[in-house]
Amino acid sequence: MYDFAPQHDLEKPELYSALARAANALVEGEPDPVANMANLAAAIWQFVPDLNWAGFYRVIGDELVLGPFIGKPACIRIPFGVGVCGTAAALGTTQAVPDVHAFPGHIACDADSRSELVVPVVVEGRVIAVIDLDSPTPGRFDDEDARGMALVAQVAALSI
Repeated sequence: MYDFAPQHDLEKPELYSALARAANALVEGEPDPVANMANLAAAIWQFVPDLNWAGFYRVIGDELVLGPFIGKPACIRIPFGVGVCGTAAALGTTQAVPDVHAFPGHIACDADSRSELVVPVVVEGRVIAVIDLDSPTPGRFDDEDARGMALVAQVAALSI
């Protein structure tokens, strides 16, 4: 059993470093990708404040398919290049969107979401999944969040 006690008063680099350490501990020695995504989503939810959705979309063929997450029910399938998640998957680049309503083609799975951060999980140069974070706060995510979640994406790349 894991009992992490994240400190929310930490500066973002320290918070994400602690999250990455927790993520590594959670997946160490576990070969099941679904179990690992589920625990990683839970750790993200526990460590990162001001979220209303945190989870994974997996690459299946030419689309993203919903994976383990925490939050309201979500869109199940997202074509590459559509919405924030599909754009991140198609381009293989992190997407930090301060106002999702201004993003062309945004898919509104939860009307309460105002900003979004999507980080690709890349293995051998190929996107295999994305980590998706939504917040009800406009402009919630910055470069420090993107760098921090890239650490978690590296853990995910080795465990899913």
